[in-house]
Amino acid sequence: MSGVQTVTVEEGEGDQRLDRWMKRRFPQVSQGMIEKMCRKGECRVDGGRVKSSTRVEEGQQVRIPPLPDRPAPVIQKTRVSDKDAQMIRDCVIYKDDQVIAINKPSGLPTQGGSGQTKHVDGLAEALIFDLDEKPRLVHRLDKDTSGVLLLARTRLAAKSLTAAMRHHDTRKIYWALVAGVPTPYLGEIKYGLVKAPGRGRGGEGEKMIAVHPRDVDGTPGAKRAQTLYATLYRVASRAAWVAMEPITGRTHQLRAHMAEIGHPIAGDGKYGGSGQENLGDGWGAKVGGIISNKLHLHARMMRFEQPETRRVITVTAPLPDHMASTWNTLGWTEDLASEDPFENI
Repeated sequence: MSGVQTVTVEEGEGDQRLDRWMKRRFPQVSQGMIEKMCRKGECRVDGGRVKSSTRVEEGQQVRIPPLPDRPAPVIQKTRVSDKDAQMIRDCVIYKDDQVIAINKPSGLPTQGGSGQTKHVDGLAEALIFDLDEKPRLVHRLDKDTSGVLLLARTRLAAKSLTAAMRHHDTRKIYWALVAGVPTPYLGEIKYGLVKAPGRGRGGEGEKMIAVHPRDVDGTPGAKRAQTLYATLYRVASRAAWVAMEPITGRTHQLRAHMAEIGHPIAGDGKYGGSGQENLGDGWGAKVGGIISNKLHLHARMMRFEQPETRRVITVTAPLPDHMASTWNTLGWTEDLASEDPFENI
């Protein structure tokens, strides 16, 4: 057993839970031991009693009671196969000491859930490269949405990027193929969103319902949502290439908003984007059956401030194969659209 010791929270260790900080410093200590130390007042921060969930900051003094020398049992991590490791590394489109950006494939979940075992969060073990920490997710994309997804390579980078997204200091531009042609060509959607009742326990059936802006405050659980859209190119009145910028970041926001204004995203079975019904003189959401049934929604561009250098970084993700095929079928090329169609709005 060690003796009582006082340990200073060092630079780069701040803004994390006490139990996580202790496990990094003292891997032989179990969660149960930490809870007991806190409960009995044996573990203190700056002389005060704390809980295991208390967040510690740089420079604070942590009192550590005598600890056992024998390491706690090591929980074996699920190993990422060589094939999966190579797959996720091939997705990397930007990397520096603080940030990794990948072009997430359509069909790959961002995190676990709904019985999924393969997801970006798990595969991130293969993206450690020359650092010691597993990259951390700082935002999410729906399973069937492809495109730019950021991961922070350090705790401080994660804190910075998360705050930037919370304060709307990042820019995200999505591309989609929608049924029909939105008019006006440039618009703003402000319908609130509320989760539909009675969905699957694991969230696998999650669906959002649009709520008129005037009814949001009176609808329990509803949250305000805002999306800018720009109609870039169209196929007569049958389908359109649309760029979207989510001002807020609600679940399924872009999909629900486009469906609500009568132009569901092609391939979106949950929000009416897989129907073949004729919309006016159009072909319906399946665009005449000439394109893939996969969701045609892609996180095309993300602009953010590099957490350490404060340099503005712009990352652009090429279209996934099924959307590239559709663009080719419709006679479009990626270079037809400006990087940021909302820049001067």
